[in-house]
Amino acid sequence: MQLLGWLGRRVGAAAILLWLVATAIFIAIRLIPGDPAEAIMGGPGSQASAEALEAAREQYHLNDPMLVQYGLYLVQLVTGDLGTSYTQHRPVVDVMAEALPATLRLTLVSLLVAWGIAFIMASIAARSNRIGQATGTVIEVVAAAVPHFWLGAMLIIIFSTWLGWLPAVDTGTTIGMILPAITLAIPLSGFLAQIMRDSLVTAMNSPFALAARARGASKGQVFLRHGFRHAALPALNLTGWAVATSMSGAVVVEEVFARPGLGRSLLGAVLSRDMPMVTGIALFSALIYMVVMLLVEAIEALINPAASRGEHQ
Repeated sequence: MQLLGWLGRRVGAAAILLWLVATAIFIAIRLIPGDPAEAIMGGPGSQASAEALEAAREQYHLNDPMLVQYGLYLVQLVTGDLGTSYTQHRPVVDVMAEALPATLRLTLVSLLVAWGIAFIMASIAARSNRIGQATGTVIEVVAAAVPHFWLGAMLIIIFSTWLGWLPAVDTGTTIGMILPAITLAIPLSGFLAQIMRDSLVTAMNSPFALAARARGASKGQVFLRHGFRHAALPALNLTGWAVATSMSGAVVVEEVFARPGLGRSLLGAVLSRDMPMVTGIALFSALIYMVVMLLVEAIEALINPAASRGEHQ
């Protein structure tokens, strides 16, 4: 019963979040200046006739009151129909299915790289003196604050233009993913390193760590067996946020490196007022976030069972 209650709460929260996201998209799209019918017909450059524009408004219920449009919009989403892309004239599900693998690969690789960089930065800073910790703090803050578009441009200039080591644009190969993944990972690693370093310092100075040292364990053994596990929990809590940040950052990174994916598709859809496409990608991103959060809670239960039992008591 406790498990069913837990699942029920999570499903209810997921449904509310998806409804809020869908509502925010509906409002935002209609606040953008311009005629939605023109977007449906291909934009202002299509030179559609007044009769064609009026036919598009009737077909997509744009002449109906806003509440009626909103209700039809929600019914369509509940039935699983994301509609047809205005610009590509294809089902949104098909377009997303083609773009999704590239973005998921980029997101996964960047998360792994970010965790690796954060672990190294936090480990060095936590085991350094005050000057080393202060230096580490500055590096973490700078890494977290650097914009994706600027970092991507600098990496292209250094590693593509000057050194010629890596391609400046996506080539569909593993080597073509290196610069986009690093661009997406470095700002994220700065945030994760800050959290991990503070928790690591606290864990290494805690009674259980001091007791382990007193029993003859080396500092490295205490760090790996006890310190890192406790330090990873706060950073693990941010994994859902990290996934959402990576997917939103992919909008810029995929555009900078001319890489196909959901991020680039979303940017094009927003600029062209392609409401079905924007809605589909945004809702899918929200769904991914919720799935990741459920997985994070399950992993936390494995790492720290006591905390998990306390939640359900």
